[in-house]
Amino acid sequence: MITFILNNKEVSTSMPPGTPVLDFVRYNQYLTGTKIGCREGDCGACTVLVGDLSTNELRYRTATSCLMPLGNAHGKHIVTIEGLNMADLNPIQQAMADESATQCGFCTPGFVVSMAGFCLSKKSPTPQNAIAAVDGNICRCTGYKSIERAATRVAYLLENRHDQNPVQFAASHAILPAYFATIQARLQSLSSTPNGELANEVPTAQRVGGGTDLYVQKHDEIKDASIRFLADNTDLKGIRQQGDQCVIGSATTVTDLIESPLIQQYFPDFKQYTTLVSSTPIRNMATIGGNFINASPIGDFTIFFLALDAELTFREGDSVREIPLRNLYLGYKTLDKHPEEQLEQIRFSLPNKQARFNFEKVSKRTHLDIASVNSAIAITVENDVITHVRLSAGGIAPIPKQLINTAEFLTRKHLTEALILDAIAVAQTESAPISDARGTEAYKRLLLGQLIKAHFIKLFPELKVEQLLTLKV
Repeated sequence: MITFILNNKEVSTSMPPGTPVLDFVRYNQYLTGTKIGCREGDCGACTVLVGDLSTNELRYRTATSCLMPLGNAHGKHIVTIEGLNMADLNPIQQAMADESATQCGFCTPGFVVSMAGFCLSKKSPTPQNAIAAVDGNICRCTGYKSIERAATRVAYLLENRHDQNPVQFAASHAILPAYFATIQARLQSLSSTPNGELANEVPTAQRVGGGTDLYVQKHDEIKDASIRFLADNTDLKGIRQQGDQCVIGSATTVTDLIESPLIQQYFPDFKQYTTLVSSTPIRNMATIGGNFINASPIGDFTIFFLALDAELTFREGDSVREIPLRNLYLGYKTLDKHPEEQLEQIRFSLPNKQARFNFEKVSKRTHLDIASVNSAIAITVENDVITHVRLSAGGIAPIPKQLINTAEFLTRKHLTEALILDAIAVAQTESAPISDARGTEAYKRLLLGQLIKAHFIKLFPELKVEQLLTLKV
């Protein structure tokens, strides 16, 4: 039995745990304010809040309910737009009305829920952060300036919060309904049965982490499937340092990485990189292990960790196997992985003080889009000589590529503009892009060269940037 708090009431259901939360709240609970839009996590019309105690305090994150299995709601607080209603419009809704930030209204519930998630977060109450909170919501008729003004007004609601608990502040200042102040105690009293026990552990059970890719590809078949839920498996979570290595559980989300002090210490630009990847709700749900196993040739974090030469740990019963991430991909969507193996850990060597890292991505939209070509580099230069380098790229082959020959060509050479151009020529020999909806073969080859240039321009500003940008390969 799946049990959770839905808005202000406890609910239990024996519906298939693979049922999308969106379908449960609309067709079982008749909460139709949560809208059906794209069913791919892009439009944000189905956004809900998910509150949990995984960090030993009540924490809320937004999620796209069209991609969230009901089993992942177990033991949590799920909030739809109806759960934000008060006797009159709440201040977030009032801000949207006052700024004329809605026309047809179809998308409005998702925007309001996302702004409520911002109010319940510990993010600094700045207009920039408030606007960033709705990066997963699309409006097709209003125009975003009025919505941005509404988000700015919401940020001002929090200006006196300081170090107060966000949930308690929002409830006590009538930003959100008062019942939010009771949720932590109520969640603690819920059944503690882990959602991993919600499905039969049959050999053919589908493993599901965040579901952000599976529910796009297999919506109709997965909703009734037997599922092994991974998202709340504490053995598969966490980010920690072991000696000079970073160890990441496969069910760790992108947001977990963004918020990790360890990742922030060694990759200070990591948050900036992630603004190019999906949206806040998707980053809240999507797991790093899922990004790897999905085997997309343009998987953003696959490319990121290929440049770090990450190692993977697989488990099948008592058998443990470790392989480099670069060896996982045998062909398009083909993995060196046994059917019953489960990815448990990702580990990589933390960069030393001399090492530099960069990630680049080009897509048709700056945000909330998949890459045409993406690339990452980890490089160490001493006395103008490249002593160590790893380079990866996506969108240029049937698999995510670590450009081994290019790295070997660069190693132990003096860093010059001419060397970079020669390295781009080598990279083209390791590239075999195809023409598709994201660009022609020629365009992707051009992008590969430009992204390699971008790495060096970003990491080594002392190079002659203007010359490098204008030189043709």
